[in-house]
Amino acid sequence: MDLGIAGKKALVCGASAGLGFACAQALVREGVDVVIVARTEAPLLAAAERLRSEVGGSVQWVAADVTSDMGRQRIFQAHADFDILITNAGGPPSGDFRNWDREVWLQAIEANMLAPIELIKATVDGMMARGFGRIVNITSSAVKSPVDGLGLSTGARSGLTGFVAGLARSTVAQGVTVNNLLPGTFDTARLAGNFAAQAARQGVTTEQAMAARLAKHPAHRFGRPDELGHTCAYLCSVHAGYINGQNILLDGGSFPGVF
Repeated sequence: MDLGIAGKKALVCGASAGLGFACAQALVREGVDVVIVARTEAPLLAAAERLRSEVGGSVQWVAADVTSDMGRQRIFQAHADFDILITNAGGPPSGDFRNWDREVWLQAIEANMLAPIELIKATVDGMMARGFGRIVNITSSAVKSPVDGLGLSTGARSGLTGFVAGLARSTVAQGVTVNNLLPGTFDTARLAGNFAAQAARQGVTTEQAMAARLAKHPAHRFGRPDELGHTCAYLCSVHAGYINGQNILLDGGSFPGVF
């Protein structure tokens, strides 16, 4: 299927690895001119070179911290007028809410709620003026099905989810959709790190912790990053203009509810 977005310009955040990289990869394959962003230059440069060698197409990069005003200014001074925005940031650490002070909460909210909103603010009016735009926020399945210990992530990302629900209704008539992707357990380095931390808390090996999770998983496997990447690319396509304000869960059927 031709997604109809060849030649569009996309900003993909947190794209040096994992789910962000998978989204960038899927978009580049569709002929989108992609600018990838992450904090650390070396892995970001390696990601850009990998995309160019494996996929081809136009790939540029900016090393920047999108949670800071300076970082966002650096991106938009180098590149402007994006047609597609993919917001993505690693989740805050897990733990007991009794140990989280105000500063810890503010860091989580800055990274997982306010930074995406600032990026949207910087791009959405231009999209509306041109009559086409796609904004996809990668959040978490914990927004729909909270996980014990992930209160920082759930709280901050739920705030973003509520904001998007209101915004999306005001942009779609001008051709701009805003949606969220809610990934469950995907085979990424971050997931491996989470299992290592869980194993340490439980006094088991990482392999045992992973096996216990898989035994309860309906798919008996973790998601592949490319599966989320292709879903993201479709949401960015000309065919998805009537999908708006949605929270799309990708968890292999783990969520036990009906809706």
